[in-house]
Amino acid sequence: MLRITVIGGTGYAGSAIAADAAARGHQVTALSRSLPDAPIPNVTYVQGDATDEAMLSSVIEGSDVVADALAPRGAAATTWRSAHRTIARLADAAGVRLFIVGGASSLRPAPGADRFVADLSEIPAELHDEIRSGAAFIIEDLPATPATLDWVFVSPALRFGARMPAERLGRYRLGDDVAVQPDGGAISAADYALGFVDLIEKGDHHREQVNLGH
Repeated sequence: MLRITVIGGTGYAGSAIAADAAARGHQVTALSRSLPDAPIPNVTYVQGDATDEAMLSSVIEGSDVVADALAPRGAAATTWRSAHRTIARLADAAGVRLFIVGGASSLRPAPGADRFVADLSEIPAELHDEIRSGAAFIIEDLPATPATLDWVFVSPALRFGARMPAERLGRYRLGDDVAVQPDGGAISAADYALGFVDLIEKGDHHREQVNLGH
């Protein structure tokens, strides 16, 4: 049994990860700004803001793994990258493994090709800042963290989210920084969570980006 803290544990990806981990018998704590209307069985909920460093420290201390599932949406878009840096610093100080729910924009369609983020011409302009911020975290910030921080950046398929639900298949494909489907593909929250918790349990990846797709 692992002690897993999910930051952003009531969001689209975070709630799926919390549910999958709890179903496997792990001790799961979910931090979120608001408590859920329908709590997941065997998940302990803590209400708080991820920009509150004292709050973050209190839930990270004593964990074996932190699943960082903060989403860069709305007002959080301007503080998202800073919050991730703080989570990374606190995880390193606590000696806790860090798994981050990433985005697909930092993936490549083929080996050696430009990342998807290089061409956002078909993406609505209002989403560009959050996409670039998410990509910069894996391209710039995480590689610059101390070597003592054990992190894995887990990108989903391009079509992933509450606005683009995919069918639950009970399986997934695992890739590195090259998308497992050249067009970006799709994956459901349940199958992404299945792969995410498998990565946590197996512990085969360290300080690298991976991606999950169908």
